[in-house]
Amino acid sequence: MALKFDLGDLQAFRSVCELGSFRAAANALHLSQPALSRRVEKLEEALDVKLLDRTTRRVNLTAIGRDFSRKSQNLLDDLDDMLLGVKDVAATRLGEVKVACVHSVAWYFLPRILAIFAKNYPRIRVRVMDSGANDVLTNVAQGHADFGINLMGQHEANITFQPLLQERFVLACLRGHPLAGKASVKWEEIGAYHLIGLDKSSGNRLMLDLALAKLPNRPSTFFEALHVQSVLGMVEAGIGVAAVPQLAMPGSGHKHLIGVPLIDPVVERELGLLTKQGRSLTPAAQALFDLLVQAQAQV
Repeated sequence: MALKFDLGDLQAFRSVCELGSFRAAANALHLSQPALSRRVEKLEEALDVKLLDRTTRRVNLTAIGRDFSRKSQNLLDDLDDMLLGVKDVAATRLGEVKVACVHSVAWYFLPRILAIFAKNYPRIRVRVMDSGANDVLTNVAQGHADFGINLMGQHEANITFQPLLQERFVLACLRGHPLAGKASVKWEEIGAYHLIGLDKSSGNRLMLDLALAKLPNRPSTFFEALHVQSVLGMVEAGIGVAAVPQLAMPGSGHKHLIGVPLIDPVVERELGLLTKQGRSLTPAAQALFDLLVQAQAQV
């Protein structure tokens, strides 16, 4: 018997299931709500079953709908996985990936990876949800993001933390600064200059506070900001120096800023890829996830 529905109808149904709303699903698929409704109705008519219970406020799956949703999800994921593996077809694939990450990763490191991903999959949209470490963890745990890049999550229930890379903190300063020409800088040497620090709500600030708690002459901050990018902006304006993660720094060819390794003590942080346990990545998300894993060796 010939099927009276197509992949577009299945994708429409899956989107409604994932987002719980015809309006949100229509926006995600760039369809009008009537067009999306017709696709779902066409699927129900072809199967001669009711898949969704619709009310004015929400959409719920029927018992048959829940079973069909699981099976159709597996079918579409298998199809996407197969097509993403075919070089000539991969460039035509549609989809969306949502990545939650800390601000310092979103500034320089992640864009380099996204440039490669966009070249391989030019029609797959990527939404970068850059925020603080706690928010990254929440976005992954609540399913708002496909996966996350974070310095927290190693010991969280229902979260899988896959180590990605380790990076050290460096001194960010202007190229003409007295400390810029040194091979390394001791933390105690910073005391002679205005130190720009991160707010106490920052995960990086907490990490530094713990690492430097026993330092006899620990430098104190003169300026503070919520985000690493704001701190670097102050450094570039010439009002002081800052201790920031290496990945937050621009490349070695930057006209104004340079990063000098900090020692005594060396402070490092571990970044990892977060996924929600029991939730499989879509093929598109898995492709970006794998690309990040491959890129760690080049950092």
